[in-house]
Amino acid sequence: MPTSVPVDVDLALVGGGGAASLVLAALDRHRVRDLRVAVVDPVHRRGQDRTWAFWGRPDDDLDPLLAASWSQVEVATAAGRRVLDLTPLRYAMLRSGPVYDRAAAAEQRLGAIRIVAAAESVQDDGDRVTVRTAGAAVRASWVLDSRPRPPRRPGRTNWLQHFRGWWLAADRPTFDPRRAVLMDFRTPQPARGVSFGYVLPVSDRYALVEYTEFTPGLLTDAGYDEALAAYRDRLGLDPARLTVREIENGVIPMTDGPFDPRPSPRVVRLGTAGGATRPSTGFTFSAMLRQAEQVAAALAAGRPPVPTPAYPGRHRWLDAVALRALDRGRVAGPDFFDRLFERNPAERVLRFLDGATSPAEEVAVMRSTRLLPMVAATAGDAGARLRDRLVPSRRPATWRIPPPVTGTPDRCTSDSDG
Repeated sequence: MPTSVPVDVDLALVGGGGAASLVLAALDRHRVRDLRVAVVDPVHRRGQDRTWAFWGRPDDDLDPLLAASWSQVEVATAAGRRVLDLTPLRYAMLRSGPVYDRAAAAEQRLGAIRIVAAAESVQDDGDRVTVRTAGAAVRASWVLDSRPRPPRRPGRTNWLQHFRGWWLAADRPTFDPRRAVLMDFRTPQPARGVSFGYVLPVSDRYALVEYTEFTPGLLTDAGYDEALAAYRDRLGLDPARLTVREIENGVIPMTDGPFDPRPSPRVVRLGTAGGATRPSTGFTFSAMLRQAEQVAAALAAGRPPVPTPAYPGRHRWLDAVALRALDRGRVAGPDFFDRLFERNPAERVLRFLDGATSPAEEVAVMRSTRLLPMVAATAGDAGARLRDRLVPSRRPATWRIPPPVTGTPDRCTSDSDG
């Protein structure tokens, strides 16, 4: 137990990854200067330890930090390639180094206290929250907790998005920096699940090439390397002319199990633990950015730092239906995503995947899927929900801890601690 007197602050950030970094930067941007802030995390984050990819409109504040962005992307299947114009949106890649650097500068201007230790307990008495580490304690009016947590109860469908990427440097012009490959389904498809590759070029000689699966289980290290090598060969890239500069790995939950964004009166969860990960795609960054902005705006106005739900309830229901259809084999992943982009403007699909569409647009998107399989999945989901109400599950929620990683991209991103 810590022997020192607890440090009193207004706001404690437990976890110092992407979610906390975005909050620090947003507090600084909103010029919240009279707030006492503490950051509790066992690692002081620096450098390039993860990559986020996301879409949105150009942003004067965020764009200077980007590694690359594209107004066109490709979706490829065995039948051919589809080039999508994202205007007025753009697909963007952001590496962690600039985010951490901006957060460090904000932390200094805010006069924040940093405790480089793991939080061993978070106790909320309804008036103050005490965060204890092995050697110190912090007492805060509010705690924002972005550490990985399991859902409140098990999901009816529990998949993982897991991936490995190689940052490839070529000895001659090899990649097209004008266009990213968003989803390439020409990879061998697993018996249960979906696989695809993608390419995010920073220049004509440097790109992130990645292999991703949506499945219930993980591959071995050798399995990821074998799949990546096969995808590299599918792209026609000559390994003799390439050097692997960095390796990125990640695991993201894809589950309809509900995450608890408010576990106690004065503790708010952010990132994946706060529901920021879209269950059907794994994208997280845009929701984390919204959470950070809402938290900072609320504190600047003297309100509780409680963001709105990351996604509308109807979108969480649509995610549950889509996951069920994919998991039960009622729809094939490549066909499901290809039909979305084939029968809708790309900008509408991307806003739908980000939870930013209207009900009328969502009806149009869902009408582009195969009707009978989705109706069957909807009926199955409704029956499962009814059974859950009649016989509540007593099984504890489970959480698969990701393997050690050198980076965790946020794509179709997120990272597990936000």
